[in-house]
Amino acid sequence: MQGAANQQLFEFAMRWQSAPHGTKGTVIEEAERILGMARATLHRKFKDMVATDTRKRRSDAGNVELPREEALKVSAVLMEHMRKNGKRTASVNLAIEQLRANGLIRAERIDQATGEIVPLSVSAISRALRRYQAHPDQLLRPAPAMAMTSLHPNHVWQIDASRCVMYYLPSQPGDNGLRIMDEKAFYKNKPANVIKAMKDALWRYVVTDHTSGWVYVHYVIGGETSANLIEAFIAAMVQRPGHAMHGVPMLIMLDPGSANTSAAFKNLCHALRIRLQINKPGNPRAKGQVEKGQDLVERSFETLLKTLREDQVDTLEKINGLATKWMAWFNGTQIHTRHEMTRDGAWLRIKGDQLIVAPAPDVMRQVAVSAPESRVVGSQLTVQFRGREYDVSGVPGVLNGEKLLICRNAFEDQGAQAIGHTDDGYETFHLLPEVLRNEFGMVIGAPVIGESYKRHADTPAQVNAKEIERLAMGASTDEEAAAARKQKAPFLGGAFNPLAHIEQAKLAIPMPRTGQMHDLQSQAPTVAEQLLTHIQAAKLLRKELSDWSPAHYDRMVEMYPAGVPADEISGAACALREAMRPRPTIVRVA
Repeated sequence: MQGAANQQLFEFAMRWQSAPHGTKGTVIEEAERILGMARATLHRKFKDMVATDTRKRRSDAGNVELPREEALKVSAVLMEHMRKNGKRTASVNLAIEQLRANGLIRAERIDQATGEIVPLSVSAISRALRRYQAHPDQLLRPAPAMAMTSLHPNHVWQIDASRCVMYYLPSQPGDNGLRIMDEKAFYKNKPANVIKAMKDALWRYVVTDHTSGWVYVHYVIGGETSANLIEAFIAAMVQRPGHAMHGVPMLIMLDPGSANTSAAFKNLCHALRIRLQINKPGNPRAKGQVEKGQDLVERSFETLLKTLREDQVDTLEKINGLATKWMAWFNGTQIHTRHEMTRDGAWLRIKGDQLIVAPAPDVMRQVAVSAPESRVVGSQLTVQFRGREYDVSGVPGVLNGEKLLICRNAFEDQGAQAIGHTDDGYETFHLLPEVLRNEFGMVIGAPVIGESYKRHADTPAQVNAKEIERLAMGASTDEEAAAARKQKAPFLGGAFNPLAHIEQAKLAIPMPRTGQMHDLQSQAPTVAEQLLTHIQAAKLLRKELSDWSPAHYDRMVEMYPAGVPADEISGAACALREAMRPRPTIVRVA
């Protein structure tokens, strides 16, 4: 029966293949009626049974009607309504509806057949978003990763802490202390249970060597703290029986957590001359190796713990002991896919000058609580630190009178080192020799008076001072500059005019403003006016008026009854002359 149906289906497929254009639908309808299959099913089966011509690509395939500016607005609304966890809270349809309602987009096309303006469909807009590479699926993809390399074993280590969500201590009757956290009881909607589990949670610190891929794991209780980080880091650096990896790395990469950036951990790195690199937030791929190491430990080691007896996992020390055995097995037997060696084999290729043996654990714990201290450089380029004197003349850029950051050297009991920075901003460490003195307090190794002479190399400030002097005197050597200064050569060759800014200034002429007289003006002392008696004035006026007569005298007394002002004699003469001038006589004729 099945074979007959297939034969009938094949016959319909052959008829459908050979049917002229416009009649294939008739064959499909007949097959639907006889075979009882859906149209889509028949199309799919026909294409599987017979060859079909390749459909010609539409001339407008790949074109989009939505302008790029409108596509960006749609994408902006979708991204704005997206949660931080990547879950979308707004659909494309809703975003389009909101933007159209606000008049921010048109999202329309012209129907070539009718000339009508019709709105673009949601699918067309979604295709346009992808064409413009502005779809949220495209925008949320991680940025392309860049392959990073390290130079040798112990060049770069990565550290990461993670809470073991599957297991936690302490034990209760009926289990071995490591219980699987049931997802139904421990999830975000039951915070009380999560807090209870976190209180006694088992945390793991994973340390990886970037070159060899060596994986070190250390378990702690109490969370991600600076004390736990330091203890795990020290445990990874010290030499352990059966483990290849040990020593002090040159650079260490961590996440920007509070414990990772704590002063105590920075102190330890300073003392060991380890460059600390804190990755940017939200960039887990920067230390993807240690993230993968966390996954390896969880899947390869922690899955074994649940099946062990209680007396094997009832303490933290026993769990770390089991982890030590697992590390020896894993790093010594499992082949790494990158270098196709065991991790032990790859790490053991380290050279002698690349392996810095770690100090004793007690010493490293002590320097972790010893913060760097700022010290002022003395006139002899020395600093005082922890009751001893150290020579800092070898530190690049050192300058007397300036401050220098000094920290302990973990590799020497009384050692010290200066912390500097490169042009790129990275920290550098400079070992400082101690200044030793004899019984007279003299510096051992200093030049002897009358026998030898020695001076410090020029400080950067001294080098700059000499260059500035040569520039000021227009000289090419220090000797020429000194000679020019002695001859009182003009500053900068006479090209510098200290009054140029005053002479070249374009000053606005201030407009006069009205004001009020000061009260002191009305209080100024007045000089009394001197009056001449009539006799004194007459003597002076007779010299001014050649026709002086008694009538002039009478007229003067009439004009100046109190006397004539001494400074108005000339004016009085003019007034008298005018007053005594004869007036014409007017005769009336009857």
